[in-house]
Amino acid sequence: MESRQNLAVKQGRWGSRLVEGLAVLFSLTGAGTACATNGYFAHGFGVKSQGMGGVGIALSQDAMAAATNPAGMALIGDRLDLGLSWARRDARTTLDSSFGPYAGDYDGNDTQNFFIPEFGYNAMLRSHLSLGVSVFANGGMNTDYSDLNSKTAGIGVPVGLPAANGIFGTGPAGVDFTQLFVAPTFAMRLDHSHALGVSLLFAHQVLAVEGLQNFDNAAVSASPGNVTNKGDESSNGWGLRIGWMDRVTPVVTLGAIYQPRIRMSKLDKYRGLLAEQGGLDIPATCGIGLSVKLTPELTVAADVQRIKYSDVATFGNSGNVPTQLGADKGPGFGWRDQTILKLGMSYRYDKSLTLRGGLNHARQPVPSDETTLNMLAPVTVENHATVGATWIVHNRGEFSLGYTHGFKKTLKGSGVGEGHNISLEGDILGVAYGWKL
Repeated sequence: MESRQNLAVKQGRWGSRLVEGLAVLFSLTGAGTACATNGYFAHGFGVKSQGMGGVGIALSQDAMAAATNPAGMALIGDRLDLGLSWARRDARTTLDSSFGPYAGDYDGNDTQNFFIPEFGYNAMLRSHLSLGVSVFANGGMNTDYSDLNSKTAGIGVPVGLPAANGIFGTGPAGVDFTQLFVAPTFAMRLDHSHALGVSLLFAHQVLAVEGLQNFDNAAVSASPGNVTNKGDESSNGWGLRIGWMDRVTPVVTLGAIYQPRIRMSKLDKYRGLLAEQGGLDIPATCGIGLSVKLTPELTVAADVQRIKYSDVATFGNSGNVPTQLGADKGPGFGWRDQTILKLGMSYRYDKSLTLRGGLNHARQPVPSDETTLNMLAPVTVENHATVGATWIVHNRGEFSLGYTHGFKKTLKGSGVGEGHNISLEGDILGVAYGWKL
């Protein structure tokens, strides 16, 4: 039997091919779409974490730990975890009475159900060193308005375009954006209390846009013909996530993570729509966490996370600027940076059953005067409630469930977005099976 050292060498040799192959495989399932609830980021990674409001910076529970804090991989032992989540969301746009005959509620859910897989593996090379990999959906966005353009035909159509065009153009209108990570991870315990970890992140994202013909002209776009209905376009990038954990006392653990901005290759097919000629980098994120073992059975954990949307032009630039789409300082979604608060509880009911619950809150990132373009990405959910459970089915196997409800949040447009109101709510149900190897 090959040694773990030899296996590690082979993993390094074939690492690039492996992560790219996994990314393509997961993208075929639609991984990432509609999973997100904190802006376009997922509220948590791994079914156990999702059932606890998404916490995980100071509490590692399975081989999905690297998706939150890579240092946690040094603490979980030899594991293999497989999971699948079903996500369903309800995205809507409402035009109020000021739009006369065009007023009404428009359903952006022609595609409503999505399935998101997850995979994690961790091997302890020595008692204090681990090498593993986590594959997960970072997040995504999806809207599919089958009738928005047809029912608003003639409304505010720019001069020179057919009156048959609707608010955005012709035909179905919407965005399909998926994003996932493959995270090979090395972690180590420095002593009995401290652990450090680093993940090399391979990021893969796919974008498709349709129904925006009103923007596909030289007066609006810096690259006409590269705005809409171009099919799927993908881009890749490499980045790092660094994590630290410290067991301050036998019952208190602290954690911290940092992930710099990931520079992604350009989405050339949509360089006439996205700022910086098709730029869509992944924003930097950082966070701190605390977990407290109040009793041998009860653990409470809390995370604070910050996402820097404003540093990425397509997300942070205002959509209300007199600049061509696709330009260096071109219009974007106008999102604010987001601070996310997560609180979770885990209670070991008996030797075979653990129960979980949690809350997740973040002010939605869309300003009220940016609702028009954000009809395509109504990321307005602010509050989430979660529950979960794990059953030990035999000495080395366990089955987990997690459920999240994102409560409906309606954002009423103001200023240039007056009368354009957007809303979103959703549910995620995840199942996972884990093996202690």
